[in-house]
Amino acid sequence: MARPVNEINAGSMADIAFLLLIFFLVTTTMDIDTGITRKLPPPPPEDMEDIKVKERNIFKVLVSKSDRLLFNGQPGHISFLKDQAKAFLGNPNMSDPNSPEDMPEKRMVEIPLFGGEVWVTKGIISLKNDRGTSYDMYIQVQNELASAIRELRDELSINKFGMKFSKLTDDAKIKSIQRAIPMAISEAEPEDIGGH
Repeated sequence: MARPVNEINAGSMADIAFLLLIFFLVTTTMDIDTGITRKLPPPPPEDMEDIKVKERNIFKVLVSKSDRLLFNGQPGHISFLKDQAKAFLGNPNMSDPNSPEDMPEKRMVEIPLFGGEVWVTKGIISLKNDRGTSYDMYIQVQNELASAIRELRDELSINKFGMKFSKLTDDAKIKSIQRAIPMAISEAEPEDIGGH
């Protein structure tokens, strides 16, 4: 007579495997891709005419396929980009309507909470990348330009309201600072710029 084969109770093993699976799902961190948070403007209407901008009102930043920078046609380094952008947009002669030729023009704008009209720059930063620009350099350039605007807003906010722009909670104050120092960055579609 054949001996009976003892069966292994697999029920408890399945429970243990299930608990281990749940444990690893709960404790494992998932990599999350991060990007640049930027609120894009709505698309322009189709019947809108092209806006002509004077050359002196544009600060051109070009990034070549080898990650080299040009600021208004002159070679530059990423470490100087924020200061160059601040100098251009900040326009230290804001109260002088007859600013030097190398600085952008200004216009008088009525800004609430500022006590009337103030001079606001017409300056725009134009960013153009080569298709071969590395993602790392693209992020660095975006960070430097955003830092320039953030610092200008912080300086104005401290001057007008006694605190940094990022600490403001009053919507009227936030909108006033944003109107005085707009996010004036225009980004062109990448193309083959060249460069080594």
